Amino acid sequence: MTSNNVPLFPVHSVLFPGATLSLRIFEPRYTEMISDCVKNEKGFGVCLISEGDEVGLAAISHEVGTIAYVIDWHMRKDDILGVVVRGKQRFKINRQAVASNQLLSAEIELIKPEVHIEVPVELKHLIDVLEEQISQAPKKYEASDLKYDDASWVGFRLAELLPLRLSQKQYFLELDDPLLRLERLDDVLEHIEFLS
Repeated sequence: MTSNNVPLFPVHSVLFPGATLSLRIFEPRYTEMISDCVKNEKGFGVCLISEGDEVGLAAISHEVGTIAYVIDWHMRKDDILGVVVRGKQRFKINRQAVASNQLLSAEIELIKPEVHIEVPVELKHLIDVLEEQISQAPKKYEASDLKYDDASWVGFRLAELLPLRLSQKQYFLELDDPLLRLERLDDVLEHIEFLS
C-alpha cells in the first residue's frame, strides 16, 4: 500500500473510519498542525495512546490509527480551538519521529479500505442494535450515508457507539475481517449491561 508521512495526534480515544471526533486544541504544536492541515487540505493521524498523556511530552501510541480530516472548527469561549474531524482510512505506523516541539510524525502504510460485504442473516440483529444506538444520537449521523447493508460500516459504527473499553475499541479497529468483527461484537454484546 501507499506510504506517507503524516503528523500524529495521540489521544485517549479511538477514531474509526467514517466517525467524527471533537478535539480541543490548545498546545502550539497542535494549533500549527491543524492550521497546516486545514490550509493545505491534508489529513493527520489519530492514534490511541498506549503510554503517556495528550499534553506535554510525546506519548507512545498504538501502531494502528485512522487518518482524520478537519470538517469543522471554531474558537471556544475559553479561547481554546475546537475542532471536529472525520476519520477516513486506517493506517499502520512503520516509523516515528519526534520534533523538538514534541510533535510526533510517522511514516505510515495506508490499510486498504474493506470491501462491501452484506451483513449475514445470522447477524442481522446487530443492525437493530445499531439503529437503536444511532436513534439516541441522531444529529451526529444526520449528514451521514447510513449503510446498514455493509458489514464493515455496521461493525465500525457499533464499535464506535457501544460502551466498550478503549482497548476493545482498538482491537476492533485493528481487525481486518468485517465479518469476524461483527461476530466478536455479537459476543461482546452478551456482556454489556445496558442490553440485559
